[in-house]
Amino acid sequence: MINDFGRVLTAMITPFSKDLAVDYNVTRKLARHLTQSGSDGLVVCGTTGESPTLTREEKIELFRVVVDEVGGKAVVIAGTGGNNTAESIELTHAAEKVGVDGVMLVTPYYNKPSQEGLYQHFKAVASSTHLPVMLYNVPGRTGVNMLPATVARLGGVPNIIAIKEAAGNIDQVSELRRLLPDSFAIYSGDDSFTLPMLALGAKGVVSVASHVVGPQMKEMINAFTSGNTTLATQIHLRLFPVFKGLFITSNPVPVKAALNLLGWQAGPPRLPLAEASAAEKETIKAALAEVKLI
Repeated sequence: MINDFGRVLTAMITPFSKDLAVDYNVTRKLARHLTQSGSDGLVVCGTTGESPTLTREEKIELFRVVVDEVGGKAVVIAGTGGNNTAESIELTHAAEKVGVDGVMLVTPYYNKPSQEGLYQHFKAVASSTHLPVMLYNVPGRTGVNMLPATVARLGGVPNIIAIKEAAGNIDQVSELRRLLPDSFAIYSGDDSFTLPMLALGAKGVVSVASHVVGPQMKEMINAFTSGNTTLATQIHLRLFPVFKGLFITSNPVPVKAALNLLGWQAGPPRLPLAEASAAEKETIKAALAEVKLI
């Protein structure tokens, strides 16, 4: 079992053709490109991958295709979380058979489980697999915030080794780092929080912006970890318009628009997500222009 996912993980989009079928050829090309441009690993079928509108069969095929394309060159983490514990266990087993390096499990959405329910859910899924597990806390999406004390309890499960923290609360990050052992990795779930969270002991980021500024994200983290905090701050501030521009509406709508602007055939999102409006596309284009990508 691997115990280090790396520092820059890209929460990968799922490319669609115009008829909204998964485009596995573009998936391969994008996975290869991301691996060559700063990403230590790829998270497949997470929020950015539009997991709610993917079928179980599509998810398994996406896991297989990405492992086939970049396995051994980048860590492949399968998004197998959901709001049905039994189904999450089944999908985790399928991902394990395909050969992924780890799984990411989001807090169950809509059900609004208690902290005890969250603990039992994650423990059940993690205990069903030999794969290393990254927890994913994103209350803005799920309606439930997993508290640091619950994460600390889950840190006692041997193969739960990391959390993607996207509550947008720096105090919560401080409490996580205070309660968890140094070996437990904390990842920023928001690009703009990466640098502040590094200062609090985070390992890295599960990034959306790395689709378009992957080398710069890697440079920022390397600068910080080598002690050059001035350079890290300069890079953060330079990239800040991109960080914000890619979240002007629901993710992954902006990043798909950005990739399409840059010549990738990312396709549209599936409903209920709608494509970026003309005004939103202009904002995204301006953000890309500010870092000289267009």
